[in-house]
Amino acid sequence: MEQHFYERLNELNREHLSLIYRKNEKLCNGNGVFDRYKYPVLTAAHAPLFWKYDLNINTNPYLMERFGINAVMNAGAIKWNEKYLLIARVEGADRKSFFAIAESPNGIDNFKCWPYPVMIPETDDPDTNIYDMRLVQHEDGWVYGLFCTERKDPAAPPGDQSSAIAQCGIARTKDLVNWERLADLKTKSPQQRNVVLHPEFVNNKYAFYTRPQDGFITAGNGGGIGFGLSDSMINAQVNEEVIIDKRVYHTISELKNGAGPAPIKTKHGWLHLAHGVRNTAAGMRYVLYLFMTDLNDLTKTIYKPAGYFIAPEDEERTGDVSNVVFSNGWIADNDGAVFIYYASSDTRMHVATSTIDQLVDYVMHTAADGYCSIKSVETINKIIEHNREFIDADGNVLLQADAFK
Repeated sequence: MEQHFYERLNELNREHLSLIYRKNEKLCNGNGVFDRYKYPVLTAAHAPLFWKYDLNINTNPYLMERFGINAVMNAGAIKWNEKYLLIARVEGADRKSFFAIAESPNGIDNFKCWPYPVMIPETDDPDTNIYDMRLVQHEDGWVYGLFCTERKDPAAPPGDQSSAIAQCGIARTKDLVNWERLADLKTKSPQQRNVVLHPEFVNNKYAFYTRPQDGFITAGNGGGIGFGLSDSMINAQVNEEVIIDKRVYHTISELKNGAGPAPIKTKHGWLHLAHGVRNTAAGMRYVLYLFMTDLNDLTKTIYKPAGYFIAPEDEERTGDVSNVVFSNGWIADNDGAVFIYYASSDTRMHVATSTIDQLVDYVMHTAADGYCSIKSVETINKIIEHNREFIDADGNVLLQADAFK
């Protein structure tokens, strides 16, 4: 028994280290806007063995898992002490989610979890479940974590064990280890998800991107991504929400949409990453899209390409909740590189890389949605006409031989 215990432990440890230190590989033939990578950056298997197993042979002679990890997803992101940090949503086999920080030296592989999960204090109204934190290093000197706090709906009829209320929980820290819990954000909306804090003051106030919705799952009369101001982060309250990116019929976000990470400031405007949801015969489909708002008027959308920016592909399409990509974290380096962290199918975390220049070019020079089929054809025809000198009479692309030297 003792020999089997230590042989099994050594093999588990070998496999775990092999996973953590595996080099990631950029995939070829991307779309010119971003590059995907071969391996996920975080999975359930990345969780430390000493979270899941009692490593004492006397109390766990069969080396059984004592706490199962089901999935790792929906991570906020921050550059901290020259390391790339993800604060991931870790879901246990018990369906409860919690936060854990994983650190990488380069942002694309070698992500290793910090020894302890993040301890987020509770309010007087305890959370049943917390998840999907957006990390924001605000100009006031604090790092804020805005996340969804879920509690059972007290108005649910007897026997209803699924109705819930989602609100925006808020915590702040100076070191990412010790967290202070603040009161949940107050708005006029019955439910709030996907709330993001703007990194700068706006008219000496704190600015929030919200997602007002009537129900826990459905947006109802909630019109899209909202924007509002609060005088303080202590007992934060948004009294008026202005919709800056509305839901539209027969688009990628007709059912609902929500902000991803905090926007990135560029010389042309604020660059936003968001998710859009539409319904299909196979269930809800989540994709990511980009848009840009004015530098001075944050409620004014100035560019928004048609369609999705990232959609699930290959293994990304399968998991606990299939056909989903979701992002609430990205990192823009000083050299212009951008690391986009996204989850697939509520199961695992991936990275895609791009640059500020590429993303701005994509947003500013990709056609907007015309909201009908004929407009899509007109867009393609314009591209064809622009390319006339590069195609022959048979519709073949004219290639220059020296392009392959």
